[in-house]
Formats: sequence, C-alpha cells, structure tokens
Amino acid sequence: MASLVGEEPLSLTQELDLLAFGQRLRHLRKQRGLTLSELGERVGRAPSQLSLLENGKREPKLSLLKSLATALTVPVEELLRRQAPNRRAQLEIALEEAQRDPIYASLGLPRLKVSARVPNDVLEHILGLYEELRAREAKGTATPEEARAANAELRRKQREQGNYFAEIESAAAEALAAVGYRTGALSQGTVQALVTHFGYTVQTAQDLPRSVRSITDLRNRRIYVKHEQLGMHTPRTILLQTIGHLALGHHKPRDFADFLRQRTEANYFAAAILVPETTAVPYLKEAKQDRVLSVEDLRDVFAVSYEMAAHRFTNLATHHLDLVCHFVRNDAGGIIHKAYENDGIVFPADEQGAIEGQRMCLRWSGRQVFLSPDRFSVYHQYSDSPTGTYFCSAHVDPSRERDFAITLGVPYRESRWFRGRETTTRTKSNCPSGDCCRRPPTELTQRWEGYAWPSARANSHVLAALPPGSFPGVDEADVYSFLERHAGA
Repeated sequence: MASLVGEEPLSLTQELDLLAFGQRLRHLRKQRGLTLSELGERVGRAPSQLSLLENGKREPKLSLLKSLATALTVPVEELLRRQAPNRRAQLEIALEEAQRDPIYASLGLPRLKVSARVPNDVLEHILGLYEELRAREAKGTATPEEARAANAELRRKQREQGNYFAEIESAAAEALAAVGYRTGALSQGTVQALVTHFGYTVQTAQDLPRSVRSITDLRNRRIYVKHEQLGMHTPRTILLQTIGHLALGHHKPRDFADFLRQRTEANYFAAAILVPETTAVPYLKEAKQDRVLSVEDLRDVFAVSYEMAAHRFTNLATHHLDLVCHFVRNDAGGIIHKAYENDGIVFPADEQGAIEGQRMCLRWSGRQVFLSPDRFSVYHQYSDSPTGTYFCSAHVDPSRERDFAITLGVPYRESRWFRGRETTTRTKSNCPSGDCCRRPPTELTQRWEGYAWPSARANSHVLAALPPGSFPGVDEADVYSFLERHAGA
C-alpha cells in the first residue's frame, strides 16, 4: 500500500480496511460540513492526499490518524470501525469489492466510478446481478482439502496473536458502553438493549429452517431465532453472534476461508460481550495471584457455558496473564472438532496441517474424562508428552445431540496458578506417533491379526465437497421462503 513519506507506521493488530476507513472519513467530514480543503488545512495535508484516503487508495499513518480524529472531534477508534457509516457507504464498498473480484473482471467491463448522483437502487441492481453471477459460477464452497487448509491458516493466525484480537475487543467494549453496561454477568435486558442499539428487533419463529441458527432480515431489520437450547448455542449467544456480524461490518463471504474468518470473529465478539475484557481481566489477575485460576469459576461468574469460558480464557491468557495454553473440543470417540494452541503441544494433523477430524490420543484428558466415574465434574490430570508435561482440566459439556469434552491445558510450569494442580492423576502419551494408543498390544495383534473384519461407519462428509453457496450447508430456498412468509408480520 502507498504511504505518506517520513511518518511512523500505523500501529494496528489487524490490517486496516481502507475502503471502510475512507467511507467513514468522508461521512464524518461531510457530517461536519467540511470540504476537503478545509479539513486539509486543519490537519496540514493537501486535499489530494485526503482524497486518496477517502477513496481507499492510501493508508493513513498514526500521526495523521490522530490529527484527523482531533479535527473531526471523534475518538481514533471511531475512524477505525469496520462497519460502514450508512447504507450508501455499504453499497459503494460492496461495489468496489465486487469490481475487484476476478469473476466480475472477466466480463471485461470498464471500471464503474460511482458519483453522488448515482441512486442507491442502481447500485442495488448492479450488486444483485453480480451476486447472481457469482452464484452461477460457484460449483461448491470448497473441497474438503481447501476447507482443512483454511482451518489450518486461521489457527496459525490465532497462534501468532495469542488468540487476542484488539479490534474485536474494542468493538465489543464500545457496544457495551453504548448500552450502559458496568460490571457482572450480562442480563437479558442488556442483550435486548444491544439489539436495539444496532437498530434491530428480535422475533422468535418455530418454523426457522433446520439449516440455520438464526436469520437476519436486513430489509426489515429483524433477527429471527428459535426459542430453544441448541447445545452451547443459546438464543442469547446466537443473538450476540449475529450482532457481531453487524458490529464488525461483515459482508457476504467471498469463499470458505472468508466464511470461516467471519464466523470466528462473530463468535469472538459474542464471547467478548458475555465475558467483557474490562471485568474479566481484573478477576483473572486476582485469581492468578491467589493461585486459583479455573475455567469453571469464570463460567459461573459470567453465567456462560464451560466451552465459552474456556474459549474466552484463551483470548485473555497470553495478552493479559502472560500464560500460554491450549484448548480442545472433542467427542467421546476422541475426534477433534476445535483446537487451539500456543504452548508447543503437538496435535495430530493431516498433510494440510488441519487438526479437525483427527483422533486424539487415548491418554489425553479429553478422552480420559469420559472414563471418569463422575464424567460431568471437572477432571484434572498431568500428561507427559514428547514436547513436555502439561496440566489439563477437562469437562464434559452435555448437549441435545451428543456430549463433547472441553479441555484447557497449560505447560507444567504454569500449573502452579491453577486450581486442581494437586491432582495425582498422570498419564504418558507418545502421540501423535500413535505408538501408545492406536496400535494394539503385541499379544493382541498376534492373537487376532487376520481374524477380524470390522464394518466401518461411512462418514460421507469426508468424501464429498462442502455444500455450495456463500454460507455452507444453508438452504437459501428455505431461507428466502421463510423471510417471505414473515415479511408482512
């Protein structure tokens, strides 16, 4: 990206969305009745330089960003928000992104420059035709290999940042401040106030399509949910995830990697709302000082699921507590569904580096907890592995469909900060080589090799490409029919 010469680089944890920044800058400037020349005089820049910023063609440096915020009388964070300031800005950003798409470019059309005289409905028509073009070109969202590669890349980014994303933390804090949140667990009234703050209403609908958890009607600004518990996905959590898409300015996913990123960011936003950084960090620091850190206490204090509490701990542990850790979600058979680490533990992985779908070692706490006499209490153990010894706490989160084990682990040297460290349970694992659990003992091999013929359960999702569409697995015909039925309600 081009930059202004001789100034310090902009210090951000994520890449700045130049289009959204430019639209917000233009919106705030016009809102205050300033021309480019007048704003340029206030910040000591030529109008042509500011025009490049507003058109998303130049990245601002930190000093200029601060000057612009001062001149426009807004916090710096207001200029950096991803969400477009209004519907017109959303359309212009979407059109700019569409014209960058190789599918659009393949039409050979001249570049369309949008002036203020082009009405919104014209932009709506162009974008509608573009979306239809993309839908017809799409054969499938991703092959299993592409999906696993996207998962591996996302996990690499999480590891690099200690699973802490300052921009999402800021967006959550800003939303909570807007509705007057102060401290403690989030009330239902606060959740409703957040929905209202973003200009939406909530409606329950028992005929919600089976392939979705919620549907957002962007035209009538309604969020439809079904009033039932879906594992850890309560209506409250689903609402906050939906608000996360709005607060973070998400657009229709371009591909599976984009879909995965957006879903992860929305989940992070929901967790940052339910377990706010400003309240959770002092609590965790005090617990560390008292050497009683525990996921179950975080769960109980903020009235969230054990899984969300464990996720949230990983967000805050490295950045605020100087702790490295790992997290795993697996079923009773040991199949890994989610995982994260920045503490050196080695998960089983395929050739793309993906962990999901792999079977964890039988000696790990995520599988041992299912063998515990009291499987729904928190289970603690030390695990010796080729990369060191880890202290792990595991808990089985029951759900409507099947149970999952949630594990949070840290290197042995960090166990001194945690409740449960006095456990005498200890296992040894040689995995991911598989010598310790996946290969049968020699005497059993000698007795049964050649005399067993198991009938394997077919896992069709491993063999087929992922479902087509921008939102994998979602039946758009059902979604549109649902919205049509409820549009006049």
